[in-house]
Amino acid sequence: MSEADHADVTAGQDAPGRRPGGPGLGTLAILGAGGDLTRRLLLPGLATCLAAGVPEHGITVVGVGRTEDADFAATVREAFAEVLDADQLGLPAVRATLESARWVTGDAADAGDLAALLAEAEGPTGLYFALPPGVTEDACRELAGLHAQGRLPPDTVLVLEKPFGSGQESARRLNDLLAGFLPEERVFRVDHFLAMPGVLGLVGMRFANRILEPVWNRDHVERIEITYDETLGLEGRAGFYDSTGAARDMIQSHLLQVMAVVMMDAPDRFDGVAVPAGTAPVLRAARLWPDGPEHGADVPVVVRGRYTAGAVDGRALPSYVDEDGVDASRQTETFAQVIVEVDSRRWSGVPVVLRSGKAIGSPRQDISVVFRRPPHDRKHVPAGGSPPADVLRVGFEDERIALELNAGGPFDPRGMTRTVLCSELPEPGLTAYGSLLRWVLEGRQAFAVSGEGAEQGWRIVEGIADAYASGAAPLLDYPAGSSGPRAGG
Repeated sequence: MSEADHADVTAGQDAPGRRPGGPGLGTLAILGAGGDLTRRLLLPGLATCLAAGVPEHGITVVGVGRTEDADFAATVREAFAEVLDADQLGLPAVRATLESARWVTGDAADAGDLAALLAEAEGPTGLYFALPPGVTEDACRELAGLHAQGRLPPDTVLVLEKPFGSGQESARRLNDLLAGFLPEERVFRVDHFLAMPGVLGLVGMRFANRILEPVWNRDHVERIEITYDETLGLEGRAGFYDSTGAARDMIQSHLLQVMAVVMMDAPDRFDGVAVPAGTAPVLRAARLWPDGPEHGADVPVVVRGRYTAGAVDGRALPSYVDEDGVDASRQTETFAQVIVEVDSRRWSGVPVVLRSGKAIGSPRQDISVVFRRPPHDRKHVPAGGSPPADVLRVGFEDERIALELNAGGPFDPRGMTRTVLCSELPEPGLTAYGSLLRWVLEGRQAFAVSGEGAEQGWRIVEGIADAYASGAAPLLDYPAGSSGPRAGG
């Protein structure tokens, strides 16, 4: 692996493996642009991408939805103004994009509407699917029909948001459908968690530093924890969340993909072939932690919970079941925790704890690698017992790295002490969605989700659903503002 490869990944902006010339997109058409994702994440991300000079001459943004939106251009301007200053808003690429933004009323699952959209687009077009998985599959089926008729421009790029499918079988069906009419290099299954500064920073730290790579295995790592707790409650998203829940929303779509990147073997290069070839085997080897006392799990393998009324940061939250639009009979969980084992030569026997919860009072959002304690002769164990384990923590979004180490010793008057080495990663300049869109616009697929990776993520989550259905993981209440449900009782 070259020094240039490492520099690109550590910077959190690029990954090598760009196809010659990239896709050169002239238009980004957002299917389902009337939803919350576009206003809150996609448009601000695109703004930061344009401010960084990608693409150099701007891009035409087309919002697509089934109902008219005469204010879409204003929505784009407002979203850009939230993340860019006056000088950045005056950049030629930003101005060109703002001036050309427009709305097209059409049905993403209608072949005629899709053909008209593609025929009117300026330059090669990227279709961004901000749609439910069922509608995405219908739209891709119509695109396959256009391809068969010779009406699909050969330079079209598809960008598919999570969730990719609604289960393992539907993900496999969608993969087969896509493979029938579009080369894999023109399909981006995206996950903005893989573009977060902490994930990219950890990849750079591991592979660019000899101090970490030799100990990144079962002989030296005791466990790995990937946690994304948040203070937010439902925030008016019952239409999406109440039919999804924490396991499908966070563990399947995000945390398992992060786990695969954290635990993959070293790729030869950071490109769209080598990285998926490293992450897919991790997910293929992953399974729920085996039952039985010999495996030593001191908490249930699967835990689920749902918040009740409480307060977070001084803000009162109602019980989840009392939120508008919630159907209590669905028993949707707002907290999910699962212990996974990657049964491979490198990682067998290392528990991986994946956890995400809403309305958590003191949230953590980090990747923690807990190392094994050093061996000690019983006659020379320090007073108070063995020292605690060394821990490397990397925040997802706060760009904070912390290494917790032991210091001092038997001849130090302070005895054994704990020290924390902290650093901040450089400001990335782009939001996570900005990095993701930059990779799409430049044709870089290293940190896109592979087709197999999407299928395997669903396989694992379907095992979690089985634990729910069997009663092995009862739905536990926890007050909003607490640390979550008490696992095991």
